[in-house]
Amino acid sequence: MRRDIALALVCLAGLAAAGCRDGAAPPKTDYAGEVAAARAAKDAALGDPSDSPIQAERRSEFLPLAYFPPDAAYIVPASLKPATAREVVRMPTSTGETRNMDRVGTLEFTLKGQLLSLGAFVESGSADVSRLFVPFTDLTSGTETYAAGRYLDLDRTRTGLYVIDFNRAYHPYCYYNPQYDCPYPPPENRLPVPVRAGERVRERTPANR
Repeated sequence: MRRDIALALVCLAGLAAAGCRDGAAPPKTDYAGEVAAARAAKDAALGDPSDSPIQAERRSEFLPLAYFPPDAAYIVPASLKPATAREVVRMPTSTGETRNMDRVGTLEFTLKGQLLSLGAFVESGSADVSRLFVPFTDLTSGTETYAAGRYLDLDRTRTGLYVIDFNRAYHPYCYYNPQYDCPYPPPENRLPVPVRAGERVRERTPANR
């Protein structure tokens, strides 16, 4: 068996909490601590007045960002079934425009005992195809999470084997600021299950209403 495939299978068979990359074994890290550090860093970045997508008067409404607790049950192995040919998908966006995205394949995986799939995309015409864009909605959308969906980004692999970590799911910028143009997940990426992992909407309190 080729070494890169063998290592990818090791990544997928194990917990793979921090994600696996081609030719590298899973790093031994404190996963919960790593996630907490990444979330704190994002809060700091979004709170930076010099480069924040959140308008100054609304930062207290969104920050700190709200998340579901990290849950290893939402870290799942997946395989990419490549598209026979790149198909352009015109995704409607939050500003009423459309965004042309190329479907490069379909990620197939099992979550909570259910066989599921998500389309994986790259932006049409982009020279950089090193990452897959995976937008999705689920049964929490519109109640516990942003109604328009959440996003995942995956580094491309040579093997077609991936680890999907829904704890990394995030809201697009249009959730914080309607001036941003965000593509909506296509119908094929509407999961028929609740995904209680990753970013969620912040519960309203008297202080942030």
